[in-house]
Amino acid sequence: VLHEFSSIAGVREDVTDIVLNIKEIAIRMEGDGPKRMVVRKQGPGAVLAGDIQTVGDVEILNPDHVICTLDEGAEIRMEFTVDTGKGYVPADRNRAEDAPIGLIPVDSLYSPVKKVSYKVENTREGQVLDYDKLTMTIETDGSISGEDAVAFAARILQDQLG
Repeated sequence: VLHEFSSIAGVREDVTDIVLNIKEIAIRMEGDGPKRMVVRKQGPGAVLAGDIQTVGDVEILNPDHVICTLDEGAEIRMEFTVDTGKGYVPADRNRAEDAPIGLIPVDSLYSPVKKVSYKVENTREGQVLDYDKLTMTIETDGSISGEDAVAFAARILQDQLG
């Protein structure tokens, strides 16, 4: 394809929808990147995140996630480059100056934490009533546990406070 507003013959979704679906793939990668992955599929049927051929230290955490749907006789081949990072990197910073035509950069969201909520309640210990109880609920993409995310955040806070 030449750009993200293209359509692909035999693919029900347009390239914009495919890019949005790709952005929702949760990946765990050990070690340094970048790493290349490929998916090749013939229709009919759905192209799933689990169809991506990964390299040794890259794991797809939501293999049932649908990338696109192919009609009878359709074929698709996509290459992906994944890397490690922190925070958020917009698509324009993910594109190398010498990138070939047809390469479509996507935003990178490296935070594994999807949602956090907390509740503070009064509690007691013995006869003492002036204690608070903190209950946290942490939803992640599966690449890290909620407990590890809190521990990592606490370590960052501790480092910042000196």
